Amino acid sequence: MKKFKHGFIHSIETMGLVDGPGIRIVIFMQGCSLRCSFCHNPDTWRSQSNLKISSKDVVDEVRKYRSYIELGGGVTFSGGEPLFQSEFLLEMLKLCKKAGIHTCIDTSGTGYDSKYLDEILKYTDLVILDIKAIDDTNYKKITGRSMDEFEYFKQKLIENNSKLWLRQVIVPTINDNENYINNFKQYIKQFKNVEKVELLAYHTMGVVKYEKLHIKYKLKGIEPLSKEKLNELNKILMS
Repeated sequence: MKKFKHGFIHSIETMGLVDGPGIRIVIFMQGCSLRCSFCHNPDTWRSQSNLKISSKDVVDEVRKYRSYIELGGGVTFSGGEPLFQSEFLLEMLKLCKKAGIHTCIDTSGTGYDSKYLDEILKYTDLVILDIKAIDDTNYKKITGRSMDEFEYFKQKLIENNSKLWLRQVIVPTINDNENYINNFKQYIKQFKNVEKVELLAYHTMGVVKYEKLHIKYKLKGIEPLSKEKLNELNKILMS
């Protein structure tokens, strides 16, 4: 009998409508090497949780919802950072592909074991890439880490011609201006096979989690981005 790998997940959402095409099962995995100032899921940072599960059990859970995810949907591995558990992620991706289920990873392109990257991308139908910043100085301010790991992952995406959705969180006082959006437009031209680009409005819904976990919230006092401002920046992006 095959012995399946075990890993840690935070939770499973059974009706995801924004994390990839169609209706999706979203697997939120534990662990992340970044400490993004605007992160709203600090409860997924640590690498372990009470929910240790086998790759087979995760995919068996996904298969229960085949009747509606087959209509243009699938499964999305998010987090935390799904690449943080690279070997566990790869086995789940393989099992999903064997079952004919569309696969997506929502990733910052960090925290990975590089020896698994090519295979992970081989079994991933869509990558939702979360861009934190477009230069190393601001990337370090926002994430606490160098941009080197992200840049290596970016090259792997290009080499593998991975289908991409690109996302950028827009935070007041940090990148909510025309100059940043114009630079962002130039930066994303280096990516290939991009199907969609999204600007996401910064919100404060995760602040209560920081309070419960006794973690200092770095963006205290910054108000959520308004819909009007987001629409204005989207017009610049699309112009």
